[in-house]
Amino acid sequence: MKLLALSGSAVDQGKPGVSQNRVSGDLAVLDAYSAAVINVVDKVSPTVVKIDVAHHSRRGRRLRRPMHSGSQDERRISGSGSGIIFTPDGFILTNSHVIHRAAGLDVVLSDGATFKAELVGDDPYTDLAVVRVNANGLPAAILGDSQGIRIGQLVIAIGNPYGFQATVTAGVISALGRSLRAAGGRLIDNVIQTDAALNPGNSGGPLVNSRGEVIGINTAAIPWAQGICFSIPINAAKTIAARLMKDGRVSRAYLGIAGQVLPIARSAVREHQLSSERGVMIAHVERSAPADRAGLLVGDVVVEFDGHRVESIDDLQRYLDNEAIDRGVKLTILRMERKLSVAVVPSELTSR
Repeated sequence: MKLLALSGSAVDQGKPGVSQNRVSGDLAVLDAYSAAVINVVDKVSPTVVKIDVAHHSRRGRRLRRPMHSGSQDERRISGSGSGIIFTPDGFILTNSHVIHRAAGLDVVLSDGATFKAELVGDDPYTDLAVVRVNANGLPAAILGDSQGIRIGQLVIAIGNPYGFQATVTAGVISALGRSLRAAGGRLIDNVIQTDAALNPGNSGGPLVNSRGEVIGINTAAIPWAQGICFSIPINAAKTIAARLMKDGRVSRAYLGIAGQVLPIARSAVREHQLSSERGVMIAHVERSAPADRAGLLVGDVVVEFDGHRVESIDDLQRYLDNEAIDRGVKLTILRMERKLSVAVVPSELTSR
């Protein structure tokens, strides 16, 4: 007696209705997916804007049209990006790198209306900025909650790549908890990784969930890789936006040191009961800076900040937030063979 292993298609051939039902089921799933994306686009795209940026020429002249001269000093210097309206009275979230050092900003709404915009605040350290147009009754996006998002979740990115307005891409959340280094040098923590395609001009646009809620601000794509794009979580963006709207900037603390990661000998880790085998060795101390006033020296190895483990420069930067300004903190350091506790009062970091 022979045993026959029948394929699914062979079995289905004996049941005419099965194959048709499977196709219908697949189409229903695709229709549901399409309907979800279409619904989100209809809901969110009116709140997505194009931001045209004009910069000064090298001679300090603001340029709006291309010049006929071939001189590099007279060439038009401009760019564009995306943004999301988040209040009906014209406040717009975008990326810092889109508007940084702009001489002029024009905002183009989804219906083609154009407004001059003013910069409310800019934070290069998180690559976020807020601009405003003088208008009321604008469609405003719903800012969601990025805390509960999950890997594999459907997301839609809307923006203006290469100037093409309201371009839509869809994908899934590929990873959570990534770190991305901003132009200011600090790490942006808990960045969302997605495979929804981003191109130049998408920066500053929204990453949206299937309910039409903004869960991220698109900020970067890795140009030599496919499907690796990043968005700043909307919870962080809401906090930064509130500070920018209140003060026009985000305050951070400053020690005045340069350092490098240094492995610590296991014998020293055991002797001093350290929680890590790495620390930050101070390579430079700025004169009259808080670290200098506290007596920190080149060669000291910072291992703790107010009881928190320090394994990298990024750890130090993370702890040097606005709450640390003008507040006495305790640095635990290794100096030669001794473990010391040094009191430091960080100052406010100013633009340089």
